Amino acid sequence: MTAVSQSPLARTPRGAAPRTGRPRGRTLVWIAEHAALVALGVVTIAPIVFVVLTSMMSSNQALTASIIPKPFDLSNYGRVFTELPLAQWFGNSALYAVLATAFMLLSSVPAAYALAQIKFKGANLVFTAIIVAMLLPPQVTAVPVYVMWSGLHLTGTLWPLILPNLLGDAFSIFLLRQFFMTIPKEYGDAARMDGCSEWGVLWRVVVPMARPGIASAAIFMFFHSWNDYYGPLLYASENQSAWPVAYGLATFRGQHGTDWSMTMAMTVVVMVPVVIIFFFAQKAFVEGIALTGVKG
Repeated sequence: MTAVSQSPLARTPRGAAPRTGRPRGRTLVWIAEHAALVALGVVTIAPIVFVVLTSMMSSNQALTASIIPKPFDLSNYGRVFTELPLAQWFGNSALYAVLATAFMLLSSVPAAYALAQIKFKGANLVFTAIIVAMLLPPQVTAVPVYVMWSGLHLTGTLWPLILPNLLGDAFSIFLLRQFFMTIPKEYGDAARMDGCSEWGVLWRVVVPMARPGIASAAIFMFFHSWNDYYGPLLYASENQSAWPVAYGLATFRGQHGTDWSMTMAMTVVVMVPVVIIFFFAQKAFVEGIALTGVKG
């Protein structure tokens, strides 16, 4: 006689519910992973919440044991525009960030394309020089570069920080080169057979395929320019009309160290454009970072 196989439900002891779902060990792992993610999220968001809540407090209530504003006061946001030249600082930061990003793309995209898609003698040596330039601290060359811009009578402005991007940015060239390496060279070869020049291959074939990588490099440059403090401190500190928001915020905090509620309000205002830009560009940014470095 052959034994009749029993189903799992039939083997379940009488009065006991059948076991469903994930095993106990996997459940504990799931709880531990999500608890760690929640803890990291709280650590990340807590400083932002603190800044926003403090910005809506009175100067007497800021940095006290009270966490929630009583009452909520939004007048600090109006004061940062009436008591400070914040609109001018925003304009300077926008000019700095937009022009620096545009100049970087005009110069770095062709350079990265040449290093990634064109074989020429000395390419590895040029790429090594770019890596060295990327690792070189800006403080090392600060004195001779400042003397050069001073001789051109451009100190006291933001142009010494904008114009060098016409010659390329080492980090951007490295990032774009790594992304261009992931694009098969067969596309360029096919375009050349159809009569395209190297510039045609770059702008008609490679650039449309490399939009995520280009967007990532542009976002990096824009955020760096918007948050730059060292550069304006070196070149524009003597001229208040040329200050960007990052340097203006640091200077205001030093002059008005006790008015923390107004300082936090200004901090929130400065963060808003960056958050909006990243919110709309995060898909291209994440895709560009994920694909960069797959080959090379």
